[in-house]
Amino acid sequence: MSLRTTIAAAAAVLSFAMPVAASAAEQKVAFVDLQRVLLEVDDGKAAKGRLQKWLDERQKEIDKEQEALRKEKEVLDKQASAMSPDTKAQKEGELQRKVMILAQKWEKSRAEAANKERQEMEPIIGKIDQVIAGIAERDDLSFVLEKRDSGIVFARSQHDISNEVIRAYNSAKKPAAAAKDAPTKK
Repeated sequence: MSLRTTIAAAAAVLSFAMPVAASAAEQKVAFVDLQRVLLEVDDGKAAKGRLQKWLDERQKEIDKEQEALRKEKEVLDKQASAMSPDTKAQKEGELQRKVMILAQKWEKSRAEAANKERQEMEPIIGKIDQVIAGIAERDDLSFVLEKRDSGIVFARSQHDISNEVIRAYNSAKKPAAAAKDAPTKK
């Protein structure tokens, strides 16, 4: 390759690289830990509390049924020697069927819990996204990355806007709540 071609190629590369480097220097990037934000905003705490209460109630039901099956098995084991083989097989089959029904109930409960969590958290996530967008606009951020899912290996804590998102989310609710609770003129 001639010197003229090499210089022309280098000039072309530099002419493309300079605007990209200049624009990269102007871009501001931040990150947010959405999982932490979701657990620390007031609505998220309340939703997690409601969900945990629901889960605890379901677990009590399942534990109660499981204990009843355990007792039924103990009784069957004690009486098995006095039963005919057909009766013993029938009782064991009934017990096995009840165990399977309980296992299905437990699986259904897990699926319901996942669905309930999604329903509870979806509106809160939408509001969090709006808060993040507002902060990004205000601070002229080019990108806001999610800490856990973005592949960030290292970032300086000064670029973490999680605390600001939590404060902004919670303070955005307070004026509306205060206005709702304020006495009205009659």
